Parts: sequence; structure tokens; C-alpha cells
Amino acid sequence: MRLRHAHERGRANHGWLRSHHTFSFASYVDPRHMGFRSLRVINEDRVTGGAGFGTHPHQDMEIISYVLSGTMAHQDSMDNGSTMRPGDVQRMSAGTGVLHSEFNASPSEELHFLQIWIEPRERGIAPSYEQRSFPPEDRQGRWRLVVSPQGLDDSVSVNQDVNLYAGLFDAGESAETPTTRHAWLHVAKGEVAVNGQLMSAGDAAAFEPGEEVRVVGIAAAEVLLFDLA
Repeated sequence: MRLRHAHERGRANHGWLRSHHTFSFASYVDPRHMGFRSLRVINEDRVTGGAGFGTHPHQDMEIISYVLSGTMAHQDSMDNGSTMRPGDVQRMSAGTGVLHSEFNASPSEELHFLQIWIEPRERGIAPSYEQRSFPPEDRQGRWRLVVSPQGLDDSVSVNQDVNLYAGLFDAGESAETPTTRHAWLHVAKGEVAVNGQLMSAGDAAAFEPGEEVRVVGIAAAEVLLFDLA
């Protein structure tokens, strides 16, 4: 179990956007933290009311958005337009190329979300888009599969051998951890004990195959667990 503490992450403050980078991104470059297996980016973004990312391109990347609070408006060159709220998971396969924008749909409330990039298994595919909602009761005190290669169990499909689980854990709550290969755990909110180690919002940990991953809630936690080939 290798810890990546929240305060060690890269940071950017653009006024309308405050961002923390778990892995190297944009002007933040750390050769020790370029990604983990096929997981390339975890950005924790906070966007002020009415602001957002204007239309910009992506290519050959699996982009997952996970809203923690607030409302996000999405538009892309595939004619998709949607609104995302807490519990919603969106996947955009950039493939041969796509243009998109992401904005805070509220003029006043802050938008807080995670943007996750995963290196694709197959490059040069046609761009595609998918979005699903996972209500709190599906994630409370348990691990809910939200992203998988085949879209198993009504999860969002992804062009890579990655399973992503989301769980909500109140004080004392725990759940049997799914079988993982290489694992990356990210605490999005609250506090948990992971293998007895206290971890708070923004903290993360890497695990090798066969390592135990036991999570126990300390204070209203929201946790993501990546199972990576």
C-alpha cells in the first residue's frame, strides 16, 4: 500500500477554476507521478457559478466525469447535450477526435467534480458517449460497479480493461472489497480507514496484486476504487 497524500498533489488556481492533480497534468509535471497502469489523470475540479471549460478537442483518451456536488452541463461534437448531477457518471471515448465543453450549469452554486482520463485499449475508434446515474442507495455501504469494459451490471462501458467501483461509507460501515489486480483507491469525500490507515478527501493509495484493500468509514466518505490490468 503506497499512499499519495492530498497535499502532495499538483495545484492550479485560475480564479474560476481551482484544481488538484493527482498525476502530472498541464504545467504540473512530476516524473514520479505520471499515472498508474492505464490510469492517467485524476483531476479534482471546483468551478465557480456560470464558468467552465469552453469547446476544446480530445483524441484517443477515455474521459470519465464523476460529479460530487453541483450541476454540470455537457455539449460535444457528437450532438450530445446533457446535465450531470451527483451520482452521475459520464464516459466519452475521444477516439479519432471530438470537441466538447463542460460548464457549471448553476449561476451561483459551485460545481465539484472529478475528471478521470484512462489510456484506451484500442486507438483510432469512432468517438462515443455514455452517461448513467447511480443513486446513493446503490452505493451506500457497498461497492457499486460504475464503469467496466463490457458495461456489466448496468455500468458505463469503457474502452480499456478497467473496473471502477464507487462506494459511500458512513462511520463504521465497510464492505467486502471486489477482487482487484493492480488497484488505485481515491477518497473523494470524508474520511475512511484503509487497512487501518486514516485517509481523508483527496488522499489516494496504490496496491499491488494480492494486497488487501479494506475500507471502513470514519465520516461520511465517498470513495472510488479502480481495478486495473
